Amino acid sequence: MNAIPYDLQGNLEEAKKLIEVAVQKNAKLVVLPELFNTGYRVEDKDVELAETIPGYTINWMEQIAKQHNIYLSTAILEKGDVQGIVYDTAILVGPEGLIGNYRKTHLWNVENIRFAKGDNLPVFKTSIGNIGLQICYEIGFPEGARILALKGADIILYPSAFGKARRYAWDIATRARALENGVFVIASNRTGIEKGETVFGGGSAIIDPFGTVLVYTEEERDVIISEIDLNQVTEQRRTLPYLRDLNKTLFTQELQQIQKSSYE
Repeated sequence: MNAIPYDLQGNLEEAKKLIEVAVQKNAKLVVLPELFNTGYRVEDKDVELAETIPGYTINWMEQIAKQHNIYLSTAILEKGDVQGIVYDTAILVGPEGLIGNYRKTHLWNVENIRFAKGDNLPVFKTSIGNIGLQICYEIGFPEGARILALKGADIILYPSAFGKARRYAWDIATRARALENGVFVIASNRTGIEKGETVFGGGSAIIDPFGTVLVYTEEERDVIISEIDLNQVTEQRRTLPYLRDLNKTLFTQELQQIQKSSYE
């Protein structure tokens, strides 16, 4: 999807058309790109465009999810409880309504000025599997995906607005996060150019726990779909038991020591 900056209604209408295509192909889980409703380069109006959760876009998502009996995920600008604070927040809704959200904690470049950081890594249990949420740049941070896997995630979603200049990182990291954790990765990246300089990379993909790309696209206004078998999660984790063999005690100690040293 190519979102148009500041055009909320136009972007929702475009997203609805794509969702309906996915539903016609029997999709049960639909993932839209990051900031699909507002566009990404809207830093001058972050506060104005940010919404509460629940709020307008969430209500729109809930209506569609209920109508089509699907799960729907994306990331939007969230208005914080403190005036002027904005988060980049991933959302998961289902036929029953809002299931939960995750606030992006690893912020790319000027996002560190635009957004506040989240401070938790939830996993949501649903009828189609245990789902973890990450956002865009976080595809390059294995720690988040690893923690989600250790907390029971079978599927990790990455709604994204990832740049074309670093597509090489995207292509490698999406497969790596799936393989090293034995999870399905659904990485939904946007296309297009904003403000004449920010070029998005596309390359949306669905990847199985063995790191195999099941389906992939670089086309604009495209819908990709794949059936996934959660039995592969168990199979891969028995074949490559990274989660079983991880020395949690050692790495916890080392991280604590690194954190302590950084404050000394």
